[in-house]
Amino acid sequence: MNKKTNEKLEALVDKATAGDKKALETLVTGVQDIVFNLALRMLGTFSDAEDATQDILLKMITHLSSFRGDSSFTTWVFSIAANHLKNYKKHMFAHYPLSFEYYGDDIENGKIQDVPDLTQNVEKDILAEELKMSCTNVMLQCLDTESRCIFILGTMFKVDSRIAGDILEMTPEAYRQRLSRIRRKMADFLGQYCGEYGGGRCKCKDRVNYAIQNRRINPLQLDYTVSKEIPAKTMLEVKNAMEDIDDLSQDFSFCKSYQSPERMKHLIQELLDSAQFSIIRNS
Repeated sequence: MNKKTNEKLEALVDKATAGDKKALETLVTGVQDIVFNLALRMLGTFSDAEDATQDILLKMITHLSSFRGDSSFTTWVFSIAANHLKNYKKHMFAHYPLSFEYYGDDIENGKIQDVPDLTQNVEKDILAEELKMSCTNVMLQCLDTESRCIFILGTMFKVDSRIAGDILEMTPEAYRQRLSRIRRKMADFLGQYCGEYGGGRCKCKDRVNYAIQNRRINPLQLDYTVSKEIPAKTMLEVKNAMEDIDDLSQDFSFCKSYQSPERMKHLIQELLDSAQFSIIRNS
């Protein structure tokens, strides 16, 4: 995205705040996937990410008139989303927090050999892939909330330190230092325990039934393996949209990003179509 694209987005904001429903729908559609992916990494499960995404998009709509163009529209949305998610207490892991010590002990001592076959005729390779995507996502819940947000912005979204610092209200130097320490902590854990990305003995395929027993995956609801991936080029454009306005650029690569689920898109559309829309628009 370039400066002209950002100008178009700002024009859409002006139209949306003036009551143009089509412009608002375009804005919401343009950011709902990136908001969902940030929520998914911050909260750990699809269902919690869907709920939080709806809350964030509603907050974006009701505060649209406060957008002044000091940053890109995408950066502004990220700031709303990050602040909302750092204080979000309704997700599962807020009630059942994880730690690296707990996770490591479960890998070392979980009695995976004592669990019967629970795959319900779903191919084990598919379930192993589901577990791998879920596990690497849930592992983020071992970090405290702010560290998790720093890691996600820096490692998964590759946000420039100046922009990430603004989003998280810290200096670029402090952000870079913390990101480096958090990356090392994550790398050390993977290296010690994970047999997929490190040198550990934990193999997803061996733990499928144990994961089903502990409700970490559900053979009848495969969130990760059935979700459509977002092309890397699209996510690159998202990053560039944040950086163009600040005259910054940086090469990056992405872990998998997903389109927001259809059920969530339908709920958002219902919101935009509802009688409450005029109230929301004029808030």
